[in-house]
Amino acid sequence: MSFSWPWALTALLAVPLLLAIRWWLNRRRKRSAITVSSVALIRAALPGRSSWRRRIPVFLFLAGLLSLGFALARPEASVSVPSNSTSVLLAIDVSGSMCSTDVQPNRFTVATDAARKFIREQQDGTRIGLVAFSGIAGLLVAPTTDKNALLDAIDTLRTARGTAIGQAILTSIDAIAESNPRVAKTGVELTSPGQLGDYEPDTIVVLTDGSNTTGVDPVTAAEQAAARRLRVYTIGFGTTEPAPMVCTADQIGGDSPFGGGRGWGGGRGGGRNQEIDEQALTQVADTTGGRYFRAEDADQLVDVLTDLPREFNLRKQDVEITFWFVLAASLLVVTAVGLSLWWNRAPVRKPPPAPARATGT
Repeated sequence: MSFSWPWALTALLAVPLLLAIRWWLNRRRKRSAITVSSVALIRAALPGRSSWRRRIPVFLFLAGLLSLGFALARPEASVSVPSNSTSVLLAIDVSGSMCSTDVQPNRFTVATDAARKFIREQQDGTRIGLVAFSGIAGLLVAPTTDKNALLDAIDTLRTARGTAIGQAILTSIDAIAESNPRVAKTGVELTSPGQLGDYEPDTIVVLTDGSNTTGVDPVTAAEQAAARRLRVYTIGFGTTEPAPMVCTADQIGGDSPFGGGRGWGGGRGGGRNQEIDEQALTQVADTTGGRYFRAEDADQLVDVLTDLPREFNLRKQDVEITFWFVLAASLLVVTAVGLSLWWNRAPVRKPPPAPARATGT
């Protein structure tokens, strides 16, 4: 919790001041007390009241003053609120290892199908951009609300050599900077980097099945995103089980590790699958305030992508909560006054019975 007017907290000094005045008055009253012959007579004349009934109204009244003092400082709470201007940059790995068949029919097919479902299920008005990366990274579609353009772009994806995760993050940052003037491009030196917790509504999602093999280090790129208050969510896709590499002709690009797409039925290869660099992906997410997810099959990948909007459609915002402190102060003071009046009311005295009338004979 923070305060818009922290200097107003000096009003809280009124509480110890009132306690000091009450102590001084009690001490003065004791000095000027008179001596009486019978204390029992005075106690009998006063209404009976226990010590806790005398103290509770005082404590409630002081608590009300404290709450009012906090209200004067205009307290603010950092809460998660829905963002209505979210743009998502979806960066998809199209390296040759995406042809692995450890996830049937292969990783490439499952990943692109999950990306299509992710795009279709986004709320209207959410801007989505598409970045593809292998040895290099390129922006295929700038952030847009045109879902058909995004789906058409996914159909053009082809595999190629290399995995440039860091470059994909930098390319996504530059794409966001084109539409969000508060985000600087990667070539601009920042004078006052942002702090985590005060995020921009734009988010980067990186889907990969391996580790960075070329270009800038992913953690270095993540630091650039964090400095611009951009969150990066990373998804590691695939298993560690060795499986054949099989891609259809329309999934193989000119720089494919299988020799290029020449119209033949598919590319095949053997060997061990490239292991996912979970440590780097986790560090990327932690550095930017995002999260790392692991998906080993089609269902897990679809679940991760479809659940992601619940994560990044919320952003932290400072909301003033003065009203609640004023309400609490009012209730405490009213309760204190009410209890004091109720417990100090004069006892109702019953009238003496009327004398009996003498009856004549």
